[in-house]
Parts: sequence; C-alpha cells; structure tokens
Amino acid sequence: MLKKFVYGGIGLLFAVIGVLLVMTVMRNWILFRFEQYYVPAIVVSALGLAVIGLLLAPSLMRSLEQGTEKIVSQLSSMSTSDIVGSVLGLIAGLVIASLIGSVITHIAVIGPYMAVIFIILLGYMGLMVGYRRSGDIWQIFSRDKSDRADKPDKSDKKEKSAKDRNRGGIPPKILDTSVIIDGRIADIYQTGFVEGDLVVASFVLEELRHVADSSDVLKRNRGRGGLDVLNRMREEFSDNIVITERDYPQLSEVDTKLLKLAQDMRGVVLTNDFNLNKVAQLQGVKVLNINELSNAVKPIVLPGEEMSVHIIKEGKEAGQGVAYLDDGTMIVVENGKRYTGRHIQAVVTSILQTAAGRMVFARPKYGKNGEVLEIQEEAAI
Repeated sequence: MLKKFVYGGIGLLFAVIGVLLVMTVMRNWILFRFEQYYVPAIVVSALGLAVIGLLLAPSLMRSLEQGTEKIVSQLSSMSTSDIVGSVLGLIAGLVIASLIGSVITHIAVIGPYMAVIFIILLGYMGLMVGYRRSGDIWQIFSRDKSDRADKPDKSDKKEKSAKDRNRGGIPPKILDTSVIIDGRIADIYQTGFVEGDLVVASFVLEELRHVADSSDVLKRNRGRGGLDVLNRMREEFSDNIVITERDYPQLSEVDTKLLKLAQDMRGVVLTNDFNLNKVAQLQGVKVLNINELSNAVKPIVLPGEEMSVHIIKEGKEAGQGVAYLDDGTMIVVENGKRYTGRHIQAVVTSILQTAAGRMVFARPKYGKNGEVLEIQEEAAI
C-alpha cells in the first residue's frame, strides 16, 4: 500500500514537471502560434509525464533503496568519531565555499558556475579531511571528560571502542583467527612485550566458531582451542579485551574485513599468517607477526659451535639426518641418516635464515678413533 502512494507521488511530481515545462519553456511559442491549444498542451504534457513517472517509479524506487542501504551500511561501519569528524569537515568546507562563492558569483558569465564547482570541491575536501582527522577532532570534544573529578561515573564503566581508548598513543592490536588458534598471543601479552587493547572482531569470532564446528577433527580441536584461549584472555586481561561488532557486509573475505577494520581504527594487525602479512604491507597496514617474533628470540647458533642432537628422521638429500632444537629449529646433519634414533655430538657448519624460520646445517663430530661421538640416553635427558 505504501509503495502505491510512493508511485502516485512520483507520477504527480512528473505531472507537475510537465505543467511547469509548458508554462515556462514553451509558453511564448504556443501562445504565439497555437493560442487555442495552450491549455490542452498543459494537460497532455502533465498526463504524458505522469505516465512516464509511473513507468519509471519501480526502477527509481529500487535505485533509491539500494543507494539508501549502501549509505546506511557505510555509516553503520563508521565509528562515532568518524561521523562527527566528517560532518564537521563538510560543514567547514561548505562555509568556506559559500564565502568564496559570494565573491566570484559577480563575475560575468562564468561566476555562478565557478561558485557551484567551489561548493562541490571544497565540500568534498572538507568531508575527507574531517574523516581522516576525526581522531583529533574527537579528542577536542572529549577533552573536558578527562578533566572531571577523580570519582568515576558509572557510565564510564561501559565498554569503549579501542579507537576511543587510544589516548596514550598505543594503537589497538587487532587479532586475526590464526593468531587466536595459535594460542601463543596469551603468553606474549602476559609478558608485556605487546601493549594496548586487544581487539577481536565479531566476524573473526564467527569464523572461529565455524572452525570449532568443523567435521574435520583436527580443525575442530584447533577451533575449540582458540575459543579456550580467548576465554582465558578475557578472564586474565578483561580490561584490555575489546569485542567490536563493527562489520563490513560489502566485503566477503575475513582478511579483507580485518585490514579495513585496522585502517578505520588506526590499529595494528596481530597475526602469524604470512600471506596476510604481505597483503597488509601492500595496503599500508602495520602488522605484528608472532612468527617473526619467535624467530627473533631464538638462541643464536654460530658456525663451529658444538651441540648434542637427536636424529629423528632422514632428510631430503641423500645421507642427511634431521634433528630439532627445543624451540623447533630444524637441524640438518650431513651424513646423519645412519644415526637415526640416536643422540650424537654435532658441529654447526652454517645457518640459513628463511621466511619460514632459521635452519641449521651441521656435521657429526668424530673422536680420535674416527667414530662419531654418541651421547648416552640418560645423559641426553
């Protein structure tokens, strides 16, 4: 019923346009040549445009609904500070454009057109500047809140967004699914090497839930482990865990949403996903990769250094044996295949640093009798 009223209103609007078209544009021409057809021309023009309006009404309404939905979606994904900054920037741009326009309007012929151009240009510039500097604008308006009495108000206990809580210059850390499932972030944050709020987006929680409900046993266990990590962190760091409901329906991939969220919140993505790390660098988003942190804090091994290793399997190349340090560093022992399952003394020959981590190459150490130096199981333990 409401749509019929809207369609009727569109038809009536087109009819009024038809009447005005005849009365303003064609009036003198009709009265000069066909005076007796003036009124019928008005009626025909109004009816003709009314019919056109009724025919175009469904497509116009559809376009209007889609445009409105897109605008509402964009606004709902923006924080309050972004909206306030954008509106104030737009107002400032239009005020400056009106002042300039009042001067250049008096220029002959091109003056009015230049005024319109300045209004569009400065309005857009003000909107973008206000959006990008929304954090500074928001701080100006919220500064009086920090000057209140020491006794906190009950409303201040409500959860704040990570962007609005970023008062000390520490950007919020936005967690992706992989780093939650990994689990090491809880211990890293507890040590104090990572500061600021930890932000978990609702779409990341949704993806984590899907992993926890997977039919694959391994994936299901990893997903449930990630949920356990989140619960532990909420218990231990409740004041620093922020769950944001901000979403981007127009974006389909979780990684793309994550990078957009980091840009809007001026935050840092915390991950161990190598591909996400590369994409974030291309988009100018700062990333903290805990795998890189893990590689950085591994003990330094130098060529010529001796170590005891446990050969657990053969390597890719002929005769190679593979062992591992306690931190997971792979050790490739030349001619070590024959010692699989045994603890031996080895000498480091070289170190290879790759994107996946550090790899150590070594050779068995031989005694004076020419036999490899083995370590007894009890001594190794």
